[in-house]
Amino acid sequence: MSNFSAPDFLKQLKWRYATKQFDASKKIPQDLWEALEDSLILTPSSFGLQPWHFFVIENLELREKLQAHSWGQAQVTECSHFLVLASRRSVGEEEIDQFLKHSAKLRGEEIESLTPYRDMMSGFIGHMDESQKAQWAKLQTYIALGQLMTSAATLGIDACPMEGIDANEYDALLGLPEKGLKTSVACALGYRAESDKYASAAKVRFEKDQLLTRL
Repeated sequence: MSNFSAPDFLKQLKWRYATKQFDASKKIPQDLWEALEDSLILTPSSFGLQPWHFFVIENLELREKLQAHSWGQAQVTECSHFLVLASRRSVGEEEIDQFLKHSAKLRGEEIESLTPYRDMMSGFIGHMDESQKAQWAKLQTYIALGQLMTSAATLGIDACPMEGIDANEYDALLGLPEKGLKTSVACALGYRAESDKYASAAKVRFEKDQLLTRL
């Protein structure tokens, strides 16, 4: 049972917005940032396979290079922490076996007992070609992005998801092809600048009855 009330939770979700201007002088405290990193690690994924890797870009020179391939968006360099979420270019038998070995170790199980689960995962992955596997893995990273943004809002930390980036240039700068990874999306995190006019703008959402149906 959570001690975090529903009204307080919704208040934080209404408070958050895609921050356009960050106060570069304000940094996320280390304990809060570590909590956000842990929220990423705790993100659920299909079959639990976690087909992703997260890059915290601390080097300002590297951030400036990435900004040049982000439509010049200032958030890349002004935010406290800049995160790139990458997905595996392919997922196959090796990744499945690696996950099951780790699972068996953590849960004290014989890996042979996981054979039915392995067969199910292998069958699912086996029905996809390489481009479908890559797309499936990319979509998984958006689950992590959603968890990150909700966690940040709950902790009173501003965030801005960023798809306006050149993923291929990001890949080259971060050396992702040789790691078997591909840039999916980025996210800037920190604290809003007082001059950001979007902080006080009305949140534009359709009414619940236009987006939600009870059957």
